Amino acid sequence: MENPFRAGMRLRRVPPPATLVILGVTGDLARRKLLPSLYRLFRKGLLPPGSAILGVARRDWDDEKFRNMVREALDRFVGKGQDERMWEGFAAMLFFCAGDLVDAEAYRTLDDTLISVDAHGPRNGNRLFYLAMPPSTYLDVIDGIGRHGLAGRRGAGWTRIVVEKPFGRDLESARSLNRTLGQWFSEDDVFRIDHYLGKETVQNILVFRLANAIFEPLWNSQYVDHVQITVAEDIGIEQRATYYEEAGAMRDMIQNHALQLLALVAMEPPITFAAGPVRDEKVKALMALRPLGGLEVDKAVVRGQYGPGLSQGEAVVGYLQEEGVAQASTVETFVAMRVFIDSWRWAGVPFYLRTGKRLPKRCTEVAIQFKRPPLPLFGEDVAAETEANVLAMHIQPDEGITLKIASKVPGPTVHVHSVNMDFRYGSSFGAAADAYERLLLDALLGDSTLFARGDGVEVAWAFVDRIIERWRHVDAPGPRIYEAGSWGPKAAEDLVDADRREWRRL
Repeated sequence: MENPFRAGMRLRRVPPPATLVILGVTGDLARRKLLPSLYRLFRKGLLPPGSAILGVARRDWDDEKFRNMVREALDRFVGKGQDERMWEGFAAMLFFCAGDLVDAEAYRTLDDTLISVDAHGPRNGNRLFYLAMPPSTYLDVIDGIGRHGLAGRRGAGWTRIVVEKPFGRDLESARSLNRTLGQWFSEDDVFRIDHYLGKETVQNILVFRLANAIFEPLWNSQYVDHVQITVAEDIGIEQRATYYEEAGAMRDMIQNHALQLLALVAMEPPITFAAGPVRDEKVKALMALRPLGGLEVDKAVVRGQYGPGLSQGEAVVGYLQEEGVAQASTVETFVAMRVFIDSWRWAGVPFYLRTGKRLPKRCTEVAIQFKRPPLPLFGEDVAAETEANVLAMHIQPDEGITLKIASKVPGPTVHVHSVNMDFRYGSSFGAAADAYERLLLDALLGDSTLFARGDGVEVAWAFVDRIIERWRHVDAPGPRIYEAGSWGPKAAEDLVDADRREWRRL
């Protein structure tokens, strides 16, 4: 008999009516991602009647002006020519509250507006707050929500909060954020969102491992030679110099995206596919990361900074020439590193992580390279020209999975050539759902499986902080300059060459 809990988690995909409060609704995130994703959910029948979307911002708007802004955002990011009846149904869910959340009066206005909005439909006080605001405001806004009674239950309803990354800028600030959240919300009601975890191929890592009996037995140090995780961007910092000068690639990408992908690959199978067990195993995997500190960092981590070069055929400036960047900045725009997970499953298997800006292409990939056959059965020459088996999970832009295998070339002699077995979401299932659609729906459902947990965030920061602390020392190697449009500094190649391995060509 099937576990009823598992069946319930699989089938319960339409949330109860609720009010989604978007704090900072006039910002780029809300326009580009949140509002279009909510509209798509509405079109699919996944936002039930009685739901409401309350935008909060400092603009002196009313509901009508807000609805006009939303329509413009949908025309731009979803496409013009929306069905008018569908739009009218969605527009009826939209409300606006003007207020500056540094002011106590704004929270009282928000409270009154929520009561008024609740009166329009059967929402039972269900509320989801979404912080679509600068991270520097998080602590004050969360505290304001709590102190003005907005975090408590209303009737039989629930109150949840979604927090966008970054979750702090170091271990100390992450702990401060967790303490403030914990003062007003239970951990089950906190949803730390990393949109990478909503991508179909990321979700499919566990399904691929655990729903196919042929792969999980190979998912260990006996068969895996090494793992590569690449998060590459072809753009520069654009207009984000203020943020990037404080963050750098280590904080911006490694601490969250790359380590979350690593945890999904390295974790043990959970006892059930539910939030608690899945996140327990992810945290355990992160806790098993061998710490890097002191001179070990110099050997295992390479940091780089892009210089002038060509990107997509156009000449671009280097990082130090970007507007708003300090002329003597040592902020890294590229990181490559070798890490180990000290567990029975992964003992001795290196995980190579790399991320960077102004690389040749935008792509995110997890690649598991298996060991070569123990005996060159078809001769040394054939063995030398045969590539190792690689299982590559393409996270973006073209989501799918590729398995590289060796095959005999037709003919009278034994000649072996590597071929790919490809699966693409687009060709098999049509377009994959936007990551924010899945994550917003899960937050409304109260399913936190794909969201980061507070203790996991702290474990990741503890690992990263030791590396950043080494970089502050005067004798630490500075960032290596690499040409824009290349795959990073030569030192990154040397890192894997020393292990007689090489980065994958993407």
